[in-house]
Amino acid sequence: MNFIPLTLYALALVAYAWHFSRRDAAVGRSATTLLVAAALAHTFVIGMQTMEAGDVPVAGATSAISTFVWLLALAYLYTEMTTDERAMGVFILPLLVALQAIPAFKPNAVVRSAVLQGPLFGLHVSSLLFAYASFALACVIGITYVLLFKEIKAKHLGFFYARLPSLQVLDRMNQRAIVIGWIFLTVGLIVGGVWAAQARGYAAGDPRVQAMSLQDPKIFVAVLCWAVYSFELFAARRIGWGGRRAAYLSAVGFAIVMLNFVPISYFLTKSHNF
Repeated sequence: MNFIPLTLYALALVAYAWHFSRRDAAVGRSATTLLVAAALAHTFVIGMQTMEAGDVPVAGATSAISTFVWLLALAYLYTEMTTDERAMGVFILPLLVALQAIPAFKPNAVVRSAVLQGPLFGLHVSSLLFAYASFALACVIGITYVLLFKEIKAKHLGFFYARLPSLQVLDRMNQRAIVIGWIFLTVGLIVGGVWAAQARGYAAGDPRVQAMSLQDPKIFVAVLCWAVYSFELFAARRIGWGGRRAAYLSAVGFAIVMLNFVPISYFLTKSHNF
């Protein structure tokens, strides 16, 4: 079933790239329509998986990646519809297509462990996924900020200047995405700590529960990610690190997110390989 959203995301990517290069309003509307169709198809897939499993499919790295793609698509659509700006779609869609290819070509049937039952686990994972979606938006906004800034600095107002919002708008959007992501990341980490403490009480014999500490790469890198974004918020408000510095920090932070989200989740963690 994951092939249908993947195909629609790929078609939307082509349409967004065409719109970005030609600035054709009709193509832009078609791109948005295709992305809405992809998000709806993805919603249907996740709904079917939820009905089959009895809970939102977030147990297991592959299922979490699919849910993350869905949340990122919805978050971007909300941003696009509230700002009436489609230029960033060409930067977001490659990430959606690349990540959605993982559950499409490598589906996994996760048997829901007893330790994953309960609302705390769902809140923990959902909060982190929403935070990661916000950070992905911030990263893309930061990249577009740097591209536009370099073009303006070189006094060569051409390709990006004609297609992207102003630097002030991009900086404001980046800060908003970081704040939202930081709030959900903080909630996710706190709830995860409470859930892990409870899990040790009734599943102490599970080696994955015993491995839940800062020594596990998954948990350590999540805390490192929180520290990076906390510093970015502090720097923006206390020492005036906006603009390019904020854009670069957003890119660094999201690189850490992706490191934690894919390679560590699949190959290195001992506590989150459910």
